Amino acid sequence: MAVMTVAKAINEGLRAALENNPKTLLMGEDIGELGGVYRITEGLKRDFGANRVVDTPLAESGIIGTAIGLALRGYRPVCEIQFDGFVFPAFNQITTQLAKLRTRSDGMLGAPVVIRIPYGGGIGSVEHHSESPEALFAHTAGLRIITPSNPQDAYWMVQQAIDCQDPVIVFEPKRRYWLKGEVDTVNAPPSPFTAQVLREGSDATVVAYGPLVPVALAAAEAAQQDGHSVEVIDLRSISPIDFDTVTASVAKTGRLVVAHEAPTFGGIGGEIAARISERAFLSLEAPVIRVGGFHMPYPVARTEEQYLPDIDRILEALERAFAY
Repeated sequence: MAVMTVAKAINEGLRAALENNPKTLLMGEDIGELGGVYRITEGLKRDFGANRVVDTPLAESGIIGTAIGLALRGYRPVCEIQFDGFVFPAFNQITTQLAKLRTRSDGMLGAPVVIRIPYGGGIGSVEHHSESPEALFAHTAGLRIITPSNPQDAYWMVQQAIDCQDPVIVFEPKRRYWLKGEVDTVNAPPSPFTAQVLREGSDATVVAYGPLVPVALAAAEAAQQDGHSVEVIDLRSISPIDFDTVTASVAKTGRLVVAHEAPTFGGIGGEIAARISERAFLSLEAPVIRVGGFHMPYPVARTEEQYLPDIDRILEALERAFAY
């Protein structure tokens, strides 16, 4: 077991992928000499060369379009989008080309492209640097979307994404890049498309993913002090969603709170609430409650703490659920 930050774990995961498959290559703005804005790719160009760690022009559509062509030629391109808000110039390439190639070709063609996107707030950044656009991509069939919340998942998920035959978007919670934890570099965790129960409980279930998982765990610990046993599930995969794990938990606890940084309106939490209401209606003791950002553009840095869901907002949601 090695102790790493999430950022270092992704770096080591990319290194392992580059070592294991000569067809793997990295592409992105400033990922070579600089090692990326967050230094995720630091040292990789030095060790693998400029042909496999490629500094691209500032053109996200070009990055993804080139990656699609490379994938069709048998390569495993891994694209880094510098910040979440910068992905939209490539939105057309991702949603109308990349996501549809397998279906359009009746299964004859695949495009195993990985797109890494740092997302979420909490770092005091400027406009277009702290957004959570995961629901926009989850609505598009043909894309797999995962998000690690800890170093162990960060190390393995990026490798599992590269091995996948489908296009995968890896949303990396940027405010957790410096979170440390143990990483088992020998034994891989379960499929990245399954959820994990991180804390057992009997009174309510909290589902979170990415940057809010540590917040959900802290809220569960605080609820324990008030005598409530709260189960916490790390969703890990946004598309597909592991509804079986969530349904089994709700059948036991009878209450569900879903938390994410993205706005609640039109968010992933609404889909989970609807599906669990269909699948576990007779088990629910209270309505499914969503906790998320407000339906507004991400605010300026000095007010983002009021925007981001915190422990108190999750505890308030739990109290509402317990009131039924």
